[in-house]
Amino acid sequence: MEILKSAVVGLGRIASLLEDDSLREKPCTHAGAIASSGDCRLVAGADIDAERRRLFAERWKVPVYKDAAAMLAEHRPDILHIATHPDSHYDYCRLAAEYGVRAAVCEKPLAGSLAKARKIAALHESGRIRIITNHERRYSADYVEAAAILGGGRLGEGQLGGGRLGPLLGVNAALYMGKNRRLIEVLWHDGTHLADALMFLTGSRLKHEKRWGAKLSARSGTAWLAGYLEPPGGSNTVMERPAPFVIEVGAGRDHLVFELEFSCERGRLRIGNAVFEVWESVSCPYAEKFRSLEKTRDGFDGPTGYFANMTADAVACARDPALEPRSSALDGLRVIKYLNAL
Repeated sequence: MEILKSAVVGLGRIASLLEDDSLREKPCTHAGAIASSGDCRLVAGADIDAERRRLFAERWKVPVYKDAAAMLAEHRPDILHIATHPDSHYDYCRLAAEYGVRAAVCEKPLAGSLAKARKIAALHESGRIRIITNHERRYSADYVEAAAILGGGRLGEGQLGGGRLGPLLGVNAALYMGKNRRLIEVLWHDGTHLADALMFLTGSRLKHEKRWGAKLSARSGTAWLAGYLEPPGGSNTVMERPAPFVIEVGAGRDHLVFELEFSCERGRLRIGNAVFEVWESVSCPYAEKFRSLEKTRDGFDGPTGYFANMTADAVACARDPALEPRSSALDGLRVIKYLNAL
């Protein structure tokens, strides 16, 4: 089968440099995932920063360019990985389409504004190019398994869920990603992953209702964001708010937390960084005629394959233009719409 050509624009941490982190599951960057794939090969990279170009060329032994258009004209890649600032994502997606790139992998957030996100989604829907949003948890084996446990967002009795834990009744989530970062920055850069994971795991869309606590412009304190999960087809006719959620976003902590807890009729599931727990309803051992929760799963074994699986999806989309990515530009747009509503 044809080996596809891949190129990268934006040669910073997520493009290449994080491969030096000894604790991360590998591959953990765009270039690393391309290099480890048997279906595509890295042919070039582009960045306006000379030092980043030097480091990329030394590591991956490919030509580098200051100008992305020159790179695309010279190498005509099948896949372009876009790891630049969100404000430039639409420009590179459009440029890729002009040069006949079949699929683009766009870093999150999809764009720096709702207007640009809509343009990228429209370009994806036009059929000229398949655009993947790198919401990596959609490709991570632990989150894929969690979605199956929860029922993949199926509807049952007017509620989200229907997996082995029963209908989903509510979600609590926590996000601490830096001691002194502004809360809005945490939401924009890391909350994108949390919001998308919540939609992926439940097959729903997020509807914002209210927030309280610290201002989103603050570098300290905690803000709470409340809303509800809505089925993709719109408001549920049986239950107006099938599953409420609350997201806690905090600063001031010296540690990172990324967690989601799903409360269901017959159990509970917790998932996040280094967290995978399943609790199921059993007869209470301490009191008659009551039931309690027993932990039936603690931890996830084996690699998650998050970056490798994303690259495989890009390859599949490049080979079949009719294929819809697991994490498309439309999914990226839904996250931007939710953040914009805040």
